[in-house]
Amino acid sequence: MEIALLLCGLAVGVLVCTALADRLEVPAPFLLIAVGVAASYVPQVPQVYLDHDVVLLGLLPPLLYAAAQQTSLVDFNANRRPILLLSVGLVVFTAAGVACVVRLFLPDLPWALALAIGAVVAPPDAVAATAIGRRIGLPRRVVTILEGESLFNDATALVFLRTALAVAAGSGLDAGGVALDFVLAAGGGALVGLAFFVVVGKVRRRITDPVIDSAMSLVVPFAAYVLAEEIHASGVISVVVAGLLLGHKAPVLQTAQSRIAERLNWRTIAFVLENAVFLLIGLQAWWIVEGAVDSDIGLGRIAAVCGATLAAVIVLRLLWVFPARYLLVRPGPDPDLGQDAPWTYTFVLGWAGMRGVVTLAAAFVVPEGTPYREVLLLIAFTVVAGTLFVQGLTLPMVARRLRVPSPDPAEDALARATLLQQASKAALEELDRLEYDDRHGAVDLIRQRLDQRNFAAWERLATVGDQESPSDLYSRARRAMIGAERRRVLEIRSGGTVPAEVVADVLAMLDVEESMLDVASEEREELRATAVGRRLGEVCADLERFPAVRTAQDPVCARCLEDGTTWVALRQCLECGHVGCCDSSPQQHATVHFHETTHAVMQSAEEDESWRWCYVHHLTG
Repeated sequence: MEIALLLCGLAVGVLVCTALADRLEVPAPFLLIAVGVAASYVPQVPQVYLDHDVVLLGLLPPLLYAAAQQTSLVDFNANRRPILLLSVGLVVFTAAGVACVVRLFLPDLPWALALAIGAVVAPPDAVAATAIGRRIGLPRRVVTILEGESLFNDATALVFLRTALAVAAGSGLDAGGVALDFVLAAGGGALVGLAFFVVVGKVRRRITDPVIDSAMSLVVPFAAYVLAEEIHASGVISVVVAGLLLGHKAPVLQTAQSRIAERLNWRTIAFVLENAVFLLIGLQAWWIVEGAVDSDIGLGRIAAVCGATLAAVIVLRLLWVFPARYLLVRPGPDPDLGQDAPWTYTFVLGWAGMRGVVTLAAAFVVPEGTPYREVLLLIAFTVVAGTLFVQGLTLPMVARRLRVPSPDPAEDALARATLLQQASKAALEELDRLEYDDRHGAVDLIRQRLDQRNFAAWERLATVGDQESPSDLYSRARRAMIGAERRRVLEIRSGGTVPAEVVADVLAMLDVEESMLDVASEEREELRATAVGRRLGEVCADLERFPAVRTAQDPVCARCLEDGTTWVALRQCLECGHVGCCDSSPQQHATVHFHETTHAVMQSAEEDESWRWCYVHHLTG
């Protein structure tokens, strides 16, 4: 009963703190840690001793799997060199540097144990990187590198820790053996993850029930981790490889319903576990601090070694990232910028080295009776709390001061509209190849719905002044109608004349449609104050021939004025300067102009927009 009450209390605490953090507009991890620390000193709150097996087997696999599924394999592969340098090279570099610092304050501590505590505090945490990096809007390339690093660095740190503890126990140090151990652990973990991907992928091709598919996905991370560890391979790498590959291949392995169900399930699991992790970190404060205070070392030396170690992990990371980038990686142009990323990106990458629960869990692996064990645990706790508060709290300010741009919502909307246009082009080509007897006008309806979807995507970019776009009007009216439909369905349900399953199906259909409208509306609100100014996407000969220009002042669509119609947005031909209304407008005069003249490239004539569109190649510039 006590365990059940504790779990319920943790869940309630997580929900209350995250809701309060949203209201106060502060990152939830910081509030959760602070509440956990305060609660650990309340006598009525039971002491929570975080066992390393609970973390490494119960929390780490699902968290890594959820993060891996959301990580783009394409982006990961494009940034594999910096990711490997951080997840392997930086971990070893940090472990060695921290060992030297700890030995300065604890000279009688064996080198093997000093290297062990270095391995414990070396790896930044996947949860912290995701929870903080995405929230403050770091550039996508930086977030990809942080996530990729934090997915694999745990494996390096745990292998390093296991080797250091073995040396401390008297087995001796063999550099060749250490390298071979790491290669076998990494290679074995990758093979296990690949095997799970192959097996689960084949099973998924034969499963259409989303419930069974989602249930199977809940087993994968734990099974992959346990099997890899049983053969003395890296369970971390096996989970990450399985998650990356299954997430990448999900569109071809799973049904649409299965993908939606699995996405929602893992979002919920990740939300609960991520926030519970930060609360659990705070709850360790009392007994770790009290244990260190009761040791034979003076408080001054304890504070000094903890502070020096915290400073070391921050400084060592910054000392590593700049030489690694300019001497070893030498990255090409950033796809979002169209040029080499500035040094500010590298500094932000170096500053975003927050540690998390894996560091604490690894510290608990140090055996009982080890010299200075209580102090080593406090060092680990100090590094976790210190990096989260010092670096995590200041990271938004550092990004702003260095003018590191966050992903542009308007640019995302432009990319989305272009991608949908390309998809619609392929769909219409497929429709032309099909053989059908269309007696009821179904093909015209299909074409109309494709056009409406594409128009709605383009309308998210801009409209005239404060006018309501057609898609906004549709969204507002349709949501009001769905509300009326839902109320009527619930009235009928109360009468008991319709089977409950039928009512549930109808309500689910309304929910899906309403959720799509809500997402589009939220994106539209986010875009109202943004502008597009960077190059995006592919180019063609026509786009290269007609660069962006300053469009006409106070543009109007002359044909709309003649016809007495109202336009939604305006486009200007870059070959002759003609201004016409967009395809969302009733008359579509810009497209009419293209068909009359074959002038291929037009540019948005809306204020603060400089994107161009090629009618021939269906590309955005």
